[in-house]
Amino acid sequence: MHGVLDAIRSVPPAAAYAIIALLVFGEAAVFIGFVLPGETAVLLGGVLASRSDLAIAPLIVIVVLCAVVGDSVGFEVGKRFGPRVLALGMVQRHEHRIEKAQAALRRRGGPAVFLGRWTAFFRAVMPGLAGLSRMPYRTFLVWNAIGGIAWGVTFCLVGYLAGASYEKVASRIGEGAAVVIALAVVAGLVAWHLRREHDEEEAAPADG
Repeated sequence: MHGVLDAIRSVPPAAAYAIIALLVFGEAAVFIGFVLPGETAVLLGGVLASRSDLAIAPLIVIVVLCAVVGDSVGFEVGKRFGPRVLALGMVQRHEHRIEKAQAALRRRGGPAVFLGRWTAFFRAVMPGLAGLSRMPYRTFLVWNAIGGIAWGVTFCLVGYLAGASYEKVASRIGEGAAVVIALAVVAGLVAWHLRREHDEEEAAPADG
């Protein structure tokens, strides 16, 4: 962990803010989320803020603004070019999940935009699908803003608190033990996420 953070710390703060902003903005606007979930950059930004390399308040503002604006761009892309986007190879590989997102939009409308914010894949495609479905932009904007604020604040603070906790553990029981604990936590989170996706896949036929 220290090696990665030290490498990123060599980048000037303005560049770090810009990189995080571009990744969060591009997640739905240009579908970067298919490759790199924006929350990874946000969590890392929070960790850097806990080490005073960045400031947490500007980080939250940047993340929230880029999340809302990026999703608004994604909405317009879906509204104007939706069928072409769905024909892209990287999108067609996820046809089943696209159908689930569209079904969620039909059932829940605006709240589906908010809920989609918390899953990496849905966060990348839900704005475009909302535009494709001709959801009124005012409805989309309200739920997009609520989701962007909640998501941005949450993940910035999670990264911040995780970074602060890591430093405390490392200072008390040694860096090696702290790394082991951190890896165990990450492994647990990955296992939980995979289990949740598996349960969702099994539940999909029943929902249909």
